[in-house]
Amino acid sequence: MSNIHPTAIVEAGARIDPSVTVGPYAVIGSQVVIGAGSSVGPHCVIQGRTTIGQDNRIFQFASLGAEPQDKKYKGEDTELVIGDRNTVREFCTFNRGVPGAGGKTSIGDDNWIMAYTHIAHDCHVGNHTTMANNTTLAGHVLIGDWVTVGGLTGIHQFVKVGAHAMIGFSSAVSQDVPPFMMVDGNPLAVRGLNLEGLRRRGFSAARVAGIKQMHRVLYRQGLTLEAARTAMADLPATHPEAAVDIALALAFLDASTRGIAR
Repeated sequence: MSNIHPTAIVEAGARIDPSVTVGPYAVIGSQVVIGAGSSVGPHCVIQGRTTIGQDNRIFQFASLGAEPQDKKYKGEDTELVIGDRNTVREFCTFNRGVPGAGGKTSIGDDNWIMAYTHIAHDCHVGNHTTMANNTTLAGHVLIGDWVTVGGLTGIHQFVKVGAHAMIGFSSAVSQDVPPFMMVDGNPLAVRGLNLEGLRRRGFSAARVAGIKQMHRVLYRQGLTLEAARTAMADLPATHPEAAVDIALALAFLDASTRGIAR
């Protein structure tokens, strides 16, 4: 028995694993690739050069791979790439990239993306993220692994959000959010560390102690950003267990282009 509902439209050329389930009235374009074990709900539209990995659950009315909402886009061949084991809830919209920015929008693995989330062109989302209802990512946004974004939050174009950060409900994110930080508000402010998230992910007490000290240096000692970065670089000598976490934060600060939330 076919797993594709008879009312669904699957254009010639689409490559869909035989195990994929496609619901009623879904529309799947000719360049789409969908891996084993995935499911596409009723009335979904998947267009363009869109590659979807294995064991994804795409709920009804999602729109994936549509043209980017960018006036400079002139029909070029760009793409959307989605990894494995993602949950994409109702009415989500993920757009393909634009040529001037690499032409690719990507979502990693094991993400939990709730209803009405918009991921614009040339965004890159890592792994194990959670985006609550009505999260909105403008173009070129970078989201690190294990990030949690509260509902009704807007993230400005070109913003970077570091790994393990948490953004509270209804926040306006216009500056980069360093790894491990917990932020919210409009204007955005750092409220502390995402300690509960780190605990749930098995961070040891020694690692957390090093991250806490890094937070103090960056936010509690009145240092300039350059002075804080210099002090952070010395922390692995006293907190060797957190050396990899400190290196992650320093690399994030080096790559920041919009300034950080402070």
